[in-house]
Amino acid sequence: MSAKHQVTADAIKFIETVGYDDLPAEALRIGKRCMVDTLGLYLAGGLEHSVQMLALDAVETGGREDAYVIAGGRKKVPAALAARVLATAGHAHDWDDTQVSHDPAHVYGLLTHPSCPPLTAALVMSQKLGNVDGKQFMVAFQAGFEVECKISEWMKPVHYRRGHHTSGTVGTFGAATAAAKLLGLKGETLAHALGIAASLAAGIRCNFGTMTKPLHVGRAAENGVTAALLAARGFTADPTALDGPWGFFSVMGEGATEEKFAQGFGKNLTIVDPGVSIKPYPSGILTHQSMDAMLTLVLAHDVKPEQIARIRFYAGKNIIEPIRYPVAVNHLQAKFSMPALLCMIALCRRASHHEFMDAFVAGEAMQDMQRRTEVHLDPQIDAQGYDLIRSRIEIDTNDGRTLVQWADERYRGGPLNPISDADLEGKFRMCAEGAIDDAAQARLLEAVHGLERLGNASALADAMIYESI
Repeated sequence: MSAKHQVTADAIKFIETVGYDDLPAEALRIGKRCMVDTLGLYLAGGLEHSVQMLALDAVETGGREDAYVIAGGRKKVPAALAARVLATAGHAHDWDDTQVSHDPAHVYGLLTHPSCPPLTAALVMSQKLGNVDGKQFMVAFQAGFEVECKISEWMKPVHYRRGHHTSGTVGTFGAATAAAKLLGLKGETLAHALGIAASLAAGIRCNFGTMTKPLHVGRAAENGVTAALLAARGFTADPTALDGPWGFFSVMGEGATEEKFAQGFGKNLTIVDPGVSIKPYPSGILTHQSMDAMLTLVLAHDVKPEQIARIRFYAGKNIIEPIRYPVAVNHLQAKFSMPALLCMIALCRRASHHEFMDAFVAGEAMQDMQRRTEVHLDPQIDAQGYDLIRSRIEIDTNDGRTLVQWADERYRGGPLNPISDADLEGKFRMCAEGAIDDAAQARLLEAVHGLERLGNASALADAMIYESI
């Protein structure tokens, strides 16, 4: 990176100065939607065995009672530990929102899941501090969201292609920013928080399809909170850790796309433009267009599972490389398996977290149909670039027909085709089912919708208390 750019200093200036009045109405509206979405996913994630193991570990480790452990009832642990469990729960179903980019050369996998790390940090720190109001909470979330997304946008694709998981690496800065904002860190102390975060950022893609993939996001939140708290104590780090030959961009991605630095932090908030996608399915964002295409094909021709002889899927490397399991044997692998996802739609005509169960994925029907599903790299699709997520599905039926459907590039859930507020609330309530009752769901939704009037943001955590460990 050239010496003229000082990305760390620009980030510090933005974090120090951004206030509630700087947030446009559209950013506030979308921010609340992202919160509703992520809060529901925390609740659903806490019912997962992987998260319950983390919750038990946190409770047994114990310590200062800063914040509730998700799924741990009224048990409290240090803020960083609470963040680890909560953010892992938020990403456990791979159903959390995704950053959007207009860069045609951008690899979609490089984009981060932006809400979970900063929202988690804001939730645990608001409990720890006890005097955070709704407006301060929103500012901290938005600041973390913006810093995280801009760093992700400016990273070179080699970061993801080399095997880094951006939500784990870059997400650390989102959490550190939100925590630092609520702690009121400024100047050199804030620089040290970002420097600590840069050294703690981690997560590698070999763990996709395992319990450790969502733990990347849990650790991003934990490490971001830790970075801010250590800096507040006076712990030091390089004050320009995003910059220079040994800085985050250079070490983790062989530099950055420097012409994008002019976008700056906060000049044009990423949450508004290019925006954020809220997922209709609990799987990688790269799969949703194809799943919708499969649903369209099945419904339009009323294709019954027993009528399907073979399925063929055609796409570019942007889908085929990360969505890598040819036959999924459990629900975690299914999130990264096009055969599993297409077969799920063919068999059930839907794919909610209720279908992402080990028993169903490993069952005879899913295993049989997956083995009759082919995945092909299509050079013509690949040559069109990765600005949009393109694919084609063909179904051979037992009566000799071949049915063809192209994916709609205006994917459902993205800024050009967003899910409605009613559908978002439906997703929230489906996620919250089995965790908190209807009254608690209503209190939580009311608190988010009236966040600017909320005197104490800890009310959000209070409405999420339940125990499954």
